[in-house]
Amino acid sequence: MEAETIKSEVEKRLPAGRFAHVLRVANTAEELARLFGEDPARARTAALLHDVAKAMPKEELREMVLSEGDPQKVLGFHHELWHAPAGALIAEREFGIADRGILNAIRFHTTGRAGMSALEQIIYTADMIEPGRDFPGVEALREESRKSLSGGVAACTAHNLCYLAGKRAGIHPDTLACYNDSLH
Repeated sequence: MEAETIKSEVEKRLPAGRFAHVLRVANTAEELARLFGEDPARARTAALLHDVAKAMPKEELREMVLSEGDPQKVLGFHHELWHAPAGALIAEREFGIADRGILNAIRFHTTGRAGMSALEQIIYTADMIEPGRDFPGVEALREESRKSLSGGVAACTAHNLCYLAGKRAGIHPDTLACYNDSLH
C-alpha cells in the first residue's frame, strides 16, 4: 500500500490532534532514517501506522491483544500500551503490511525491547522527540537522538523510566530490558 493511501486511511481513524502527531512522527522518522542510513520509506510507513489503533475503545484493544494471546503481556500494564500490539495487527491484517521490521517497529514503539532493530529504534525515538512534544528535557533527548541512535534510545528510555517511576506506574519488562540493552 502506498504511503499516501496509508496516510489517508489513518487520518480517518484518528482525531485531528493525534493525526497531526502521526505526521510529525513520520517526518522525524524519515529524518532519523536518512541520518542513520536506514530506509526512509520503511520508516515513514511504520510511523504512519504506529498509532493507527490509538483511538480505539479500550475493550476492542483488549480483544485484539487477546486474539494473539498477549505475547508481550501488555494487558497487565496501563492500557496506553495496548494500542501498539493492536496497531501491528491492524497494519498486517487491514493494510497488508508483511514486513516484519515495520510490524515490530509498530508493536514495540511504546515499550521498546532488548535487541531492537534500527527501524524499531527510529520509531521509538521519533515518537518521543517529534517537534510537537513539549516536556522538560525534550531538547536534550532530541540532541542525543541526532548524535547516536543507540544513545537516543538510552536517553529516551531513561526519561521514560523516570517519568513512570515518578508516577508510581508499572514499568513493562520490555522497557527495562530496552534500557539495560541500550547501555551496552
